[in-house]
Amino acid sequence: MSRHEILVKRIGLVAIANLLLNLTGIILLPILTKNLSVSEYGIWVQVLVTIGLIPAIVLIGLPYSMVRFLASIKDKREIRDILCSISLIIIFAGLAASTAILMLSEPIAFAIFNGDILAVRILSLIVFIECLNNITVNYFRALQQIKRYAAFTSLRVILNIVLVAYFVMAGYGIHGALFGLLITVVIAFISSAVIIIFDMGLAVPRVKNIMDYITFGMPTVPGNLSSWAVSSIDRYVIGLFLGTAAVGFYSPGYTLGSMISIFMNPVSFLLPAVLSKCYDEDDLAEVRTVMNYSMRYFLGVAIPSVFGLSLLSRPILTVLSTPEIASHGYLITPFTSLSALFLGVYAVTSQVIVLEKKTKIIGAIWIVAAILSLSLNLIFVPRMGIIGAAITNLLAFAFTFVVTMHYSKKYLKFSIDSIFVIKSILASLVMSLFLIWFHPEGTREILICVAIGALMYLTALLLLRGVDENEASFFKELFRN
Repeated sequence: MSRHEILVKRIGLVAIANLLLNLTGIILLPILTKNLSVSEYGIWVQVLVTIGLIPAIVLIGLPYSMVRFLASIKDKREIRDILCSISLIIIFAGLAASTAILMLSEPIAFAIFNGDILAVRILSLIVFIECLNNITVNYFRALQQIKRYAAFTSLRVILNIVLVAYFVMAGYGIHGALFGLLITVVIAFISSAVIIIFDMGLAVPRVKNIMDYITFGMPTVPGNLSSWAVSSIDRYVIGLFLGTAAVGFYSPGYTLGSMISIFMNPVSFLLPAVLSKCYDEDDLAEVRTVMNYSMRYFLGVAIPSVFGLSLLSRPILTVLSTPEIASHGYLITPFTSLSALFLGVYAVTSQVIVLEKKTKIIGAIWIVAAILSLSLNLIFVPRMGIIGAAITNLLAFAFTFVVTMHYSKKYLKFSIDSIFVIKSILASLVMSLFLIWFHPEGTREILICVAIGALMYLTALLLLRGVDENEASFFKELFRN
């Protein structure tokens, strides 16, 4: 079986796990919005956004270094040494960040958490455990232990939904929701750490080459921080100018549009380790093959999803949240779904720059994008409200995609299949005519509409010959295996 066939099989496993992970927000959305005030839901969103921020800063790119340096190593002792060397720094960095948040809990609470000091204190504990979880997740990722990754991701998702739902519906409010999240991340870390200890044993490791890992990972910090800023700074700006209630109106539409990342997450999770191994073995043909399959797979599902989510945003949000939230937030979804498409294409194209170890370029691109995003948010949000934030988000991700594509082509020649993109858009338009005519209301009608729409898209794409015979044979063989 070729590498790209193995990759697609692994994508299937990661896709299932990430589907559950991304559906967490959708599943919890009605539970949270219908049992908390809009302002409290806004605090929940701000906590999740902050959890995404802190590791991007304090871990100085070391999880990514772990993936890059462990991908092609076979010797257990060497793996253990690298793992422990990187983990040592991550532990101290996470502890420092958690302590700082705890000590500054009062000013932080009044700045962006509507004065809820207890929420910030719980957040400080979650941040530390999340830093530790970066170790275990990237260990599974680097060594391509995909079944384990999928199992632990699924465990975490189930625990998170059950515990958060229990505490919220039991009447413990936003603090109960955060406590449920804290219990989830603790259990996830302990269970995965035990497996890694059994793998590596308890021999005394050698701490070495730390500067090599920091040197590789450090340039990704501005990129990671800026990437977070492009994705999430809008929530902070909205909270600052419009309050946490406005964050509560904005986030459901944003979450729905971002569901397209479900299709890209498994690819972006697996590509660094797979491509690094091919590239280190000087197999550039395989690098191109894997990238081409990844790009066509993503675009083939993301393009119709942009059309479908945009047209069905209001009825879906009405079912998942409240009519008030749906009426405020449904126009956010078209912008964020298109932003997610640009981000997905970037995730593939940027791998070329990473393979060349030109991570400073990625960092520079995201820094400029972050400055653009922050500047436009400060201009648009006070004047246009939450729609201004959605427009800014789209412009920033479009900029990132275009510039990254430009630099990637300097190192490795590849292209996006424009004919396939046109065929996918045409098939999506056929599907869209049906969605507009059907105009679903309620859960049952939405599900029927999605099923028929997906079938119409696939039929139209096949009639347009958007999938050639070689690809059809490949996927038939893949599912036969």
